[in-house]
Amino acid sequence: MLKLTEYEKGLLAGSEGKGKKKAMEFIVRYANVLGTRELCEVSRATLFIGAQHYLDCYPYNENYKKIFSEFYLCSDEEVDFPDISEDCKAQTCAASCDFRNCEKTHMSKEYQARNLSYINITRKMGVKIVESCTPYYVGWIPMMGEHFVSTESSNVVISNSIFGAMGNSDGVENAVCAAITGRTPKWGMHVKENRYADCLVNIKCKAENMFDWDVIGFTVGRLIPKHVVPVIMGNFRRPDINSFRQFASTISVTSAAEMCHIVGVTPEAQSLEMAVGSKQILHEIDITEAEYEKSVRMIGCEGSGQVDYISIGCPHLALDELKVISEYLGYRKVKDNVELLVWTDYATKEMADVNGYMATIEGAGGYLLTGSCPIVMREDSHKHAKAMAMFGAKQAFGIQHQTKVPVFYGDIFQCIDAAISGEWKGR
Repeated sequence: MLKLTEYEKGLLAGSEGKGKKKAMEFIVRYANVLGTRELCEVSRATLFIGAQHYLDCYPYNENYKKIFSEFYLCSDEEVDFPDISEDCKAQTCAASCDFRNCEKTHMSKEYQARNLSYINITRKMGVKIVESCTPYYVGWIPMMGEHFVSTESSNVVISNSIFGAMGNSDGVENAVCAAITGRTPKWGMHVKENRYADCLVNIKCKAENMFDWDVIGFTVGRLIPKHVVPVIMGNFRRPDINSFRQFASTISVTSAAEMCHIVGVTPEAQSLEMAVGSKQILHEIDITEAEYEKSVRMIGCEGSGQVDYISIGCPHLALDELKVISEYLGYRKVKDNVELLVWTDYATKEMADVNGYMATIEGAGGYLLTGSCPIVMREDSHKHAKAMAMFGAKQAFGIQHQTKVPVFYGDIFQCIDAAISGEWKGR
């Protein structure tokens, strides 16, 4: 039986308006389906919201109130837009287009305008417009033990693993309703006992840089059993936040893992015993060099060839990476009829401008873009491409379901070299 506080009962009864009542009804239904006995307070949220492509099934795109009521609140009754809970710091996740560069990304002005109108309504509800899949680079940093909701799978893994915060990959509807009510069912990674590791992963392949961790995340995800919490051990160089970002994005592609401990790195795994806690290791797997190489072959096409579309920044890049890209480009130029897209968030782009990195990237003929990426913008953004090259693995692997042209996969430097020469030369 679900036990509600007096405040929660009030929301359910409509004490703060019909919109919050509908959101609370959804939270209660979800909790009852899960069989949870209580809710927990949500103090931080990222929301994949706006004119996203999953709304294309609606025949009434101009009536966002109806869309919001039916899709996010799961309500047959059209209600006014409710405010976000005062106790929840909410911001937007990645968008379905760059608001300021629809021409550079081949998205229509009509789609851009509709998305912006939806987002402006969201802003008036109290959601901050950030449009980033790496919110921790711009201040969205949950404290250890803080409960959050997020519609970005890599952010769920980062927040649980690196920050020690507590949250699940619940989906768009629950995230929106949780941000409105400040409540979510207390289950999964919101419960301490569920966060202990039960699957030991031994790293026996190279793990020296960001590309390696991108591949390792993909490999761990495809080899671990379902419904486990992995803990990683091995004699490897300690990953930084950018490397773990890539790991988090790709383990989310090949598995449903919402948390991954690394002994001596993540806060709840300062030792193997600490990571395992009240559980016991039920599974053990090795990430060998052979499995690493198998993943690389799965992620992108083998061989070499001409390319005309290069994308770097999935998830969105940090400022130090834009510095590296700027320095590696130097005075070289992107080849004619080749597109180089580099993705980050608004704040980091502004800092890149201040530091001169943006001038170098765009002076070379590349585009420094915000808010989205090709895989989220979908086919309209890249259907003209004849061959692609990408970093990281999440977009290189995922975009193959949206195109029939070759998709090559490599690190940032290989992608830049391909943009300069117009040719992918293999690994």
